[in-house]
Amino acid sequence: MVVKIENLVKRYGDLVALDHFNLEIEEGEIFGLLGPNGSGKSTTIHCLLSLLEYDKGTIEVFGQEMKPNSYELKKDIGVIMQNVAVFDELTVYENIDYFCGLYVKDRAKRKKLVCEAIAFVELEDYKKFYPKKLSGGLLRRLNIACGIAHKPKLIILDEPTVAVDPQSRNKILEGIQELNRQGATVIYTSHYMEEVEQICTRIAIMDKGKNVALGTKDELKNMIDLGETISVEVLELTDTLQEDIRKLPHVMKVEYENHLLKVRFSKGKHNLLRLFDLLKEKEVGFGGVHSELPTLNDVFLEITGKELRD
Repeated sequence: MVVKIENLVKRYGDLVALDHFNLEIEEGEIFGLLGPNGSGKSTTIHCLLSLLEYDKGTIEVFGQEMKPNSYELKKDIGVIMQNVAVFDELTVYENIDYFCGLYVKDRAKRKKLVCEAIAFVELEDYKKFYPKKLSGGLLRRLNIACGIAHKPKLIILDEPTVAVDPQSRNKILEGIQELNRQGATVIYTSHYMEEVEQICTRIAIMDKGKNVALGTKDELKNMIDLGETISVEVLELTDTLQEDIRKLPHVMKVEYENHLLKVRFSKGKHNLLRLFDLLKEKEVGFGGVHSELPTLNDVFLEITGKELRD
């Protein structure tokens, strides 16, 4: 077990930020930690790193209790937070060398690790650049290199792709998966659900300081009633026919706007067939058809009742 949190309670005055929170993360996982703003994600990470005192509970990392002075444990942890934390006065190489030097004192070994980190994030052409000369995407990659150069066994990434272009985002996600293949366990937070679906092996959804759902993306999707959403191009659709569609089995919601019919179904079989049969019976012509299964965002909305980007 890489991380084990039991009955964690953290209060800020009358506000309960973590309410008997429990979490276990196995070795080799890319573990997604989701929750609306104020759900307790950042507090959990800060307590896990022993940067915050908490009121109750226990935290173990690599099977040992995490304390403020657990320096040997912390050597095996890499942290990449949402706000880029590098020195403007140092070059790309010097920044990575500085942060790696906090863990690795041997210069020859550190030089090798720094060069490997630069190659890993593909910043070879920017080694002598200062941070202010880098684009947002390159700056994010530098931030990641600073956090992983010492080869940590546990890597915590908090919103690492905020405000970066699609190409840089893809490179960052590919890099995280490669770090995982190389043996690192990853804790990943993001407001981009498609990223979490793409790379995370298990996901926890937090709300009001509690772990309200836990599982793989498929297990989480099976927790909600929503099934497929079928979209059909329809030139004209009367109110009467919309009511007939609402009466079909498993229909949860019907929307019609700009000649696009969208029907949300609960779990059930033959939804598409029944909808087609009804349209044909009523002699309604239709064009393109698209069927979409529930997304992680649908799960999040149903479980928490909130938009992740609140």
